[in-house]
Amino acid sequence: MAWAMGKTINDEILDELLKGCERPEDLLGGGGLLRELKKALMQRMLGAELSDHPGYGHGSKRRPFRRAAATVPAARR
Repeated sequence: MAWAMGKTINDEILDELLKGCERPEDLLGGGGLLRELKKALMQRMLGAELSDHPGYGHGSKRRPFRRAAATVPAARR
C-alpha cells in the first residue's frame, strides 16, 4: 500500500495494527484504531517539529517571541 510521499506501509505492520479489530467500530469508532493512529501520528509530528526547529542549534537557548516594533500598533508604543 503506497501513499503520497512514496513510502510503503509494510503488511506485517498493518496486521499488527489490525489485531483485535473485529467490528467496523473497532477501526472507525470514536475510540477506534484510526482515531488512535491519527492522534499518535500528530503527536509524533508535533514532537519532531518542536525538537527540530530550523534556526536553532541543538540545545541552544531560545528567546521568547517578541513582535518587531513596526508591527505593534502606534497606540501601544
